[in-house]
Amino acid sequence: MIGGCGGHDIGPAQWAHADNRPAVRIGEAAPRVKGNIDMTRRSGRESYSGPTDGASAEASAELRTLGQSSVIGASTADVGTTRERVRQRRLFRLGLVLLPIALLLVARAVFWGGGAFSAPHFPHGLLPYLPALALVSLLAVAIIVPLAGAGRSPHILYRPSEIDVRFEDVRGAGLVVDEVVKTLNLFLGHRKFTEHMGGSPRRALLFEGPPGTGKTYMAKAMAAEAGVPFLFVSSSAFQSMYYGQTNRKIRSYFKALRKYARREGGAIGFIEEIDAIGGARGGMGSGKAEGVSGVVNELLIQLQSFDQPALMTRIGARLSDMVNGWLPASHQILKKPATPANILVIGATNRAADLDPALVRPGRFDRTIYFDLPTRTGRREIIDYYLEKKAHEPELDDPAQRDTLAAMTFGYSPVMIELLLDESLIWALRRQGDRLSWSDIQNAKMTEEIGLAQPVEYAEAERRTIATHESGHAVVAWLVGKGRKLDVLSIIKRKDALGLLAHSEEEERFLKTRTEMEALIHIAFGGMVAEELFFGEASSGVASDLKAATIAACQMIGSLGMGSTLISSAALETGGGGNIVAKVLSSDAGHDEVEDVLRRAKAEVRELLERNQAVVEGLRDALLERDELVGAEILEVIASVGAPALEAQI
Repeated sequence: MIGGCGGHDIGPAQWAHADNRPAVRIGEAAPRVKGNIDMTRRSGRESYSGPTDGASAEASAELRTLGQSSVIGASTADVGTTRERVRQRRLFRLGLVLLPIALLLVARAVFWGGGAFSAPHFPHGLLPYLPALALVSLLAVAIIVPLAGAGRSPHILYRPSEIDVRFEDVRGAGLVVDEVVKTLNLFLGHRKFTEHMGGSPRRALLFEGPPGTGKTYMAKAMAAEAGVPFLFVSSSAFQSMYYGQTNRKIRSYFKALRKYARREGGAIGFIEEIDAIGGARGGMGSGKAEGVSGVVNELLIQLQSFDQPALMTRIGARLSDMVNGWLPASHQILKKPATPANILVIGATNRAADLDPALVRPGRFDRTIYFDLPTRTGRREIIDYYLEKKAHEPELDDPAQRDTLAAMTFGYSPVMIELLLDESLIWALRRQGDRLSWSDIQNAKMTEEIGLAQPVEYAEAERRTIATHESGHAVVAWLVGKGRKLDVLSIIKRKDALGLLAHSEEEERFLKTRTEMEALIHIAFGGMVAEELFFGEASSGVASDLKAATIAACQMIGSLGMGSTLISSAALETGGGGNIVAKVLSSDAGHDEVEDVLRRAKAEVRELLERNQAVVEGLRDALLERDELVGAEILEVIASVGAPALEAQI
């Protein structure tokens, strides 16, 4: 028995006739309509009822395609089905428009003897007023057109045929591509996912990551693979000098998305740098007005507007309401619930922490995909992809050489790798070549990271000091830098550097031990100690070395727990947001400990260089002769001096 509040008990054999709906026996299944969706008049919402037994095998097969690692065919997916249905409906409407015209032409031929229609003409009595009418019309256009255009959507429409990027062109981001493909399959098969599983497809994605990691590239590939319109817009394009027009542009953009989605079965919208319009709102009375709060509010509302009815649907609903006002409750005209437009909005940013929290909650940008810098394997894939398109010497086809290039580009984004190879082609042109070589890549890399070589003529004594300084760095790096390799040793001026030693890790690593941190400090002191050993005093060229050593020592003591305390200075919140160096050196204890680490490191470096002065002299003389040593050339000079084994030096 089911008890009702203040009423009678209703038994299982009784009938319910609430809301004038068809009688349904309590305990029996309600009738289903539209396949597997139970439609109720009270709420107008759909409820999941699961696939029928006869269609379960077919439904299961269709659902399995949504989880596959490749994109399902758009023509056979729900997007293609909707597009074909809309096309047929458009042809039917065109036929309805052309039918009266055809009937008129037939009637003219049959009843009026096929006479010609008279051409429209301007009455002669109004000719004197024609200039005034033209002037008024011109003024009306000058006033109305700017106002009407101020609120139009600023998007750029790309058709799939206009986009030359596919998933096969996205390299070095395997996991991201896999996640995007699965999201795209849900977008293409949204009806199956909703009807057979009761799920809600993702409305919006947030692409987060450093600049140049392929966020826009991936979005274009998604639109091309899906075969749907791609509406690209920059956040700055929404801004307007007129109050309220920014919100109007956002509404127009989402209106265009809904229009194309209903016409083509789906649409993808991409908002570049969404943090420019989606920044966190302040409190009441913050004074930010439309610039932040109003724009974010509009964006939040529009992200919930995918089920907003189309114009013709709203007109039909209004007519139904007018008719229902004259009909009894039992004969009301039922209005169909609005079908949500199949839209996927993608926002890209490298400042996700600045976004308003309401934007990243479920129902808005409810899925965040992080685009990280590519790993060594990913960089190798990107290098292979771009070298296939660029003319290069046969030496760059060697897998070992490409592995070395992938190791050299640690921290590079895909765009930076492409730029490096393009700059290498420019270096090839400078030497009158028609394809890039390994030396071109090295020159381009140094140019991008350090700057162009500047032909500065040093005084002989100063040139010798710089060569000694850089040789000291190189010898210490060779002695204590376990797992590190020497890339470039140079006394050619670039930007603010009079000379340089470039060294990197042999393997891609993300952690450093205490020994490795101390080794970096030792390498930084190599130049200063070498100058003191050979000239009796150090020059002003040690300023950047001392800065690097101080930063490393402060990190060890203040944030890595490698000092006398386990308290992290990085956890200290300061009003000015000071860096770790300021936090550590602000106390006497921290200052003294950093000083002790630096002085101890300098003393150890002095012992090393005193035992290896011949190696320093050998590298110095080679630099004075050739100005620059690259890679194996550095080790060849060290070996030629007859340096003792590394194990004997430490």
